[in-house]
Amino acid sequence: MLNAEVAKIFRQLAIYEDMENEFFRARAYQRGAEALEALAEDVKEIYRRGWLKALEEIPGIGGSLAEKIEEYLKTRRVHTQEQFKKKLPLNLEELYAVEGLGPKTIKLLWEQLKIKNLKDLERAARLGKIATVPHLGEKTQEKILRAITFVRQTGDRKLLGAVLPLARALEERFRRLPGVTEAVVAGSLRRRQETIGDIDLLVVTTKPKLAHETFIKMPEVIAVKAHGAGRSEVRLSLGMDADLRVVPPESFGAALQYFTGDKQHNVELRKIAIAKGLKLNEYGLFREKKLIASRTEAEVYRALGLDLIPPEVRTAAGELAAAKNHALPRLLPYGSVRGDLQIQTKWTDGVSSLEEMARAALALGREYIAITDHTRTLAMTGGLDERGLARQAKEIDALNTKVVQGKFGDKNKKFRVLKGAEVNILKDGSLDIDDAALAKLDIVAAAVHTNMKMPRPEMTRRIIKALQHPRLHILFHPTGRLINKRPPYEVDIREVIKAAKKYRVALEVNAFPDRLDLKDEHVRLAVAAGVKLVINTDAHAPEHLRYLEFGEATARRGWATRGDVLNTLPLNKLLEVFRKKTIIG
Repeated sequence: MLNAEVAKIFRQLAIYEDMENEFFRARAYQRGAEALEALAEDVKEIYRRGWLKALEEIPGIGGSLAEKIEEYLKTRRVHTQEQFKKKLPLNLEELYAVEGLGPKTIKLLWEQLKIKNLKDLERAARLGKIATVPHLGEKTQEKILRAITFVRQTGDRKLLGAVLPLARALEERFRRLPGVTEAVVAGSLRRRQETIGDIDLLVVTTKPKLAHETFIKMPEVIAVKAHGAGRSEVRLSLGMDADLRVVPPESFGAALQYFTGDKQHNVELRKIAIAKGLKLNEYGLFREKKLIASRTEAEVYRALGLDLIPPEVRTAAGELAAAKNHALPRLLPYGSVRGDLQIQTKWTDGVSSLEEMARAALALGREYIAITDHTRTLAMTGGLDERGLARQAKEIDALNTKVVQGKFGDKNKKFRVLKGAEVNILKDGSLDIDDAALAKLDIVAAAVHTNMKMPRPEMTRRIIKALQHPRLHILFHPTGRLINKRPPYEVDIREVIKAAKKYRVALEVNAFPDRLDLKDEHVRLAVAAGVKLVINTDAHAPEHLRYLEFGEATARRGWATRGDVLNTLPLNKLLEVFRKKTIIG
């Protein structure tokens, strides 16, 4: 899929335009990038179906952006981007990954010190040159050095949300090839890890030569690194490697198990095999030379005395003992979440109207949604005050009246829009909306958006104080991290979980691909403590509503079941829980 490639260009153009003080253009490119990343369909296919007009119909893509998509599809280049690169020859992907480096600072560093990439930035910081740049200083230099360390630690792994659409397209592409009976992406993608290092595609086929030739000639390939009878390896334009392994049908289950589990899971599994006098590898489970099991994963695990372990939890974190004792939880099934409880609209920093978001949610089968625009102290989003929330409530009431009257969507489908808000937690732990206004909302959620550099004890006290508010139902994105971009703020998450249980507040698993917050290990702590979860998309555009599965995957990695997630409930039961604040017990 070319969506990711074009989205990357749009993100770069957004940064360039911001450098030039063209804020509206920058925002348009940013929205276009988000729209493309959320698309379930390849933009190339959309173009073939209806040419330029079809591109313009994609929400978030206007005429100018559609023309640039068309230009890239035809030429694999965008002239505007090339012109910017000549003027500002910067590695934006490297520099923009450093927390605290915005477009203006990147441009300033180029103009003052000719810094064009991460290596230049680190060298200048260590030599003390950044401290001499006007408006920066030593504190900024120290922050940049810390941020560079974080970037180095995260490596070059890609977000799950950026890679999964391509992986699915590859699976579908190879399943259509003559002779292919199986085509599955394994590895960290199949485990639905939050970041992905490479793509491992396993194929069973009677025509291996065709499969390998197809693989190395894919349009996404920029370099062929290996090409053989059993395995080929390529470099993709997305910036990562992909492997194709052709395996015999009798070994498919063993190979899929071998290439899915993480390293430690497979080490521990081999130890179990050895203790039983067996040998396990990608070809099968053997007793000396006799093949015991290999065709399916379930067969392999069963032969080792284990229940089949879901891919998401194959991480050597207790799943093998649980599988031996038939104690694996029944993980939350994909598609279980009935309603999305964090959605932003044009009322603040969303790109679509309230009704547009509602229609998109209904089309995806949601039974209810909550509109949770930002509140007043988040000025950069145009946050709503008490009067703004009251005006929005009237629009929500009018929309729900249309639903009841059968004038909105399918009159046979039950659907409701809930009144909510993403209230800002102030520095002292209080909320920035008064209690009288909160009492009129169906759902009250709160999050930290400002003063994120507080010391750990102070941040922990701040959040716990907010959790004590009698009107609060949900704590949104509890650690504030942005994967590969910003580390979580300093907070004692165990104490937050204890407080959430005590004060009966649900914790969010934010499904937006660069958040996934709570992360899986924190989900598991919350589940063990009996704290309820909600899974939301944090959608700012209709396309983002598809992200729900990433939150479900995170919850599964944290051993969550359907019963742990509140918005798997039908609406009447969910509202009863919130009204009574009986989330726990």
